[in-house]
Amino acid sequence: MFCRRSITASLLLTWVALAGLSFEAAAEESRMERTVTVSATGSATAVPDEARIGTGVVTEAATAREALTANNAAMAKLIAALKEDGIEPQDIQTSGFNLNPRYTNPRDGQPPVIDGYQAANQVTVHVRDLDKMGEVLDKLVSVGANQMNGITFEVSTAETLRDAARKEAIANARRRAELFAAAAGVKVGKVVSITEGAMIEPRPFVKAGRMAAMDAVPVERGTQSLEATVTVTWELD
Repeated sequence: MFCRRSITASLLLTWVALAGLSFEAAAEESRMERTVTVSATGSATAVPDEARIGTGVVTEAATAREALTANNAAMAKLIAALKEDGIEPQDIQTSGFNLNPRYTNPRDGQPPVIDGYQAANQVTVHVRDLDKMGEVLDKLVSVGANQMNGITFEVSTAETLRDAARKEAIANARRRAELFAAAAGVKVGKVVSITEGAMIEPRPFVKAGRMAAMDAVPVERGTQSLEATVTVTWELD
């Protein structure tokens, strides 16, 4: 009898312990469900102090060799002029090269015929002093650049700018979370998770196509803004 009662008591205590753990788990789960999740953005603005120019030379000739030879000579002249103008070698990078046949327009059902070749060589020029931007553009045109693929303005302290945008996004998310919590009669607790969305980069100024000679190139750097998006989840007390 004593043994049976002991076993029964032991089973009862085990059940109580398991029930207690179950209640604690349920309570913990209930607490974890009391959260608020907010997405917010932040932005930071600065005046660009650098730029990248996409430029190049396109040449055409009757044969591929002639087109390539002419293009090589023109690009060598262009790169030498940039270096003479103070652009460092590491700030000039080849970004593209093409050598393609040029076809006549087909007539009367006849297949197109090759009537020449076109060579194109593009470089990206990193201009670290925007006060020289107009001068650099003028130099490019004067030494034979006949293609412009775009100008992208940059801020040398862009990573610091991004961090400022992130901080503002977190602050905006916290403000909105506290507003929601106050309206619901609760308080914002500990942070559960933070997720960052894709950074919204500024769009470059782009003018594709061939460049024409110009007396002077006015350049307006404007301002550059970066936006950060975060999604934050807080516990509610």
